[in-house]
Amino acid sequence: MSVDGWNTVLVLGGIRSGKSEFAESLVTDAPVVRYLATAPEGDPDDTEWATRLAAHRARRPGSWTTEETAAEPRRLADVLASAQPNETLLVDDLGGWVTVLLDPDHQPADDVATIAELAEAIRTCSARVVLVSPEVGLSLVPTTPLGRAFTDALGAANRAVADACDAVVLVVAGQPAWLKPAVAPASTGGAEPASAATVTEPAGSRAVVSAPVVVSLADTEPTPEVQLPDVLTHAPPVAPNQEPGNPWAAPTMALPMVATGLVIQPGMELPMPDEYTGPQAVDRLATLDVPGAGLGVLDRVVGFAAATQGTSTPVAWGSVRVLLLHGDHAGGASAGTVAGDSARRAAQARAGLGALARLAAESGASLQVVDTPAAAPMEDQPALAPEQVESALRYGWRLAEQAADAGVQLLVLGACGAGTEAAAAAVLAATAGAEPQAVLSRVITDSGEIDDAAWMIRCAAVRDALHRTRRSPRTAKDVLAELGGGDVAVATGVLLGATARRVPVLLDGPVGLAAGMVSRDLAGQARHWCLLADHGGHPAVRLAADVLGLTPLLDLRLDLGEGANALVALPLLRSVLALAAALPVHPSLGGGEPEPAPEEPEYTDPEYADREYTDPEFIEPEPDGPGPASTGADEQPASGWRAG
Repeated sequence: MSVDGWNTVLVLGGIRSGKSEFAESLVTDAPVVRYLATAPEGDPDDTEWATRLAAHRARRPGSWTTEETAAEPRRLADVLASAQPNETLLVDDLGGWVTVLLDPDHQPADDVATIAELAEAIRTCSARVVLVSPEVGLSLVPTTPLGRAFTDALGAANRAVADACDAVVLVVAGQPAWLKPAVAPASTGGAEPASAATVTEPAGSRAVVSAPVVVSLADTEPTPEVQLPDVLTHAPPVAPNQEPGNPWAAPTMALPMVATGLVIQPGMELPMPDEYTGPQAVDRLATLDVPGAGLGVLDRVVGFAAATQGTSTPVAWGSVRVLLLHGDHAGGASAGTVAGDSARRAAQARAGLGALARLAAESGASLQVVDTPAAAPMEDQPALAPEQVESALRYGWRLAEQAADAGVQLLVLGACGAGTEAAAAAVLAATAGAEPQAVLSRVITDSGEIDDAAWMIRCAAVRDALHRTRRSPRTAKDVLAELGGGDVAVATGVLLGATARRVPVLLDGPVGLAAGMVSRDLAGQARHWCLLADHGGHPAVRLAADVLGLTPLLDLRLDLGEGANALVALPLLRSVLALAAALPVHPSLGGGEPEPAPEEPEYTDPEYADREYTDPEFIEPEPDGPGPASTGADEQPASGWRAG
């Protein structure tokens, strides 16, 4: 099921609220589902009711089995009580069940006792169960005795079932709102921790982790008990003439455990950037007192920042966090790479060494190194299991939430891992119809030579993977499971979580762009929160950026590793935002009176400023006595020079 830590879920909602579709989405990853239909067939002449039932039947996959319980309402509790731990049951819905329970044909019946039996069966059920029920408590009190009896019985049933279930969600206009998420408590002293299925806390609660460690997702599924990786704040490298100091600081914050009641499913409605402030900010640039023509193509940075910040005068991003996703891909995807090289680079980043960590330190950005599940050879088998995909998506979402809670204003998404380029090429081929050889860049060895043999092996691995999955669905989670792998799945979760928390993301490299392609099916709003600084000359990045509508701001063709290229451009982007926010409006447009021109100083030759003119050639001698009166014709120039 798509909800971690929960075994039973009650989905409430009004008429046409989308509650049934949401409930069905919770069990899409189950191999076999027993669908328990509770509604009676109804009047054969009621074509509208028959159409509703037919629509429900049409949505059920062929692998599901359907059981009718309308003939005897008590049978529902018996089915739940006898279900096995490896089964998944979907009950739709309790409104039909109550209707049968109150039907005169089943009287006399004790609805109170029957509802209590159902709640007890749910509480002790070892299978995974999702129940759907109408929420009628928000409507007017019915005017008929039968209507009042129905609403009273259904309200009592909903309360009893909600108390018995691990989780409760209310679907309003297609939007789920979790009313009862399950949270694992923090360990206290020597007390025995309770199970995640039996302990509940208010939504949005946090359990603080006292000793954070770096956790790998490769072997264990992340649950609310799993700690997030350390947030590292490295110091800038010491100049040769400076005294060495502490190479990097301690983690900047206590790492929270997030309880979001999260279900990542296709078609999620996440926030969009402000559609008005972006154009307003760009128009404002034309009014600024700039000597030249303006910011050129970098005005897109101002428009992007304005839309994501919701203001026409955006500020430069102060708090920046770099997420470095480390995960290898086995098989032909990693041809031409040195074994263990990606782990070495991840260790360098943790220690404050290497290009990424040093650039992050210079930019004042925190760094988080995330170990993701290793991917199996995609040409032979799925890269990840479905449950690993779900875990990786939620884990990435939690990383974005942690950053937002810490006040991070911009995320930089990077990756290091063997085979990441081939995995991104496979995702592009599956989602955009690209040819593998067109989106796979040349393989460069450590000695700087081109390895065409390794490139051909990568192309063959992607080709074989696409052939193996030619009849598989192309949904987002299927693409991640079959081709993408752990790093792309975690990156997708980061994009979705950042979008939900209105945090922009600076992309850099194939993994982030592949995640952007996958996220379109889950939440199309995610791409509008992404910014691409430089394509790096990578063909996969260019194609994905074109499909996503992301225009690279620069064309530096840097190849310092994913994440490092973006950090090189970050100071420039910050300078542009700071300049746009600080410059005044041009005086001709009402920006104030122009400043008066400064007075020109009197010229003084510095060579003679402090000297007295004693040269005889420049001094007119004093006359020995009174001479003849001067006439205008005989008067000499005032400069002191005598006529020769």
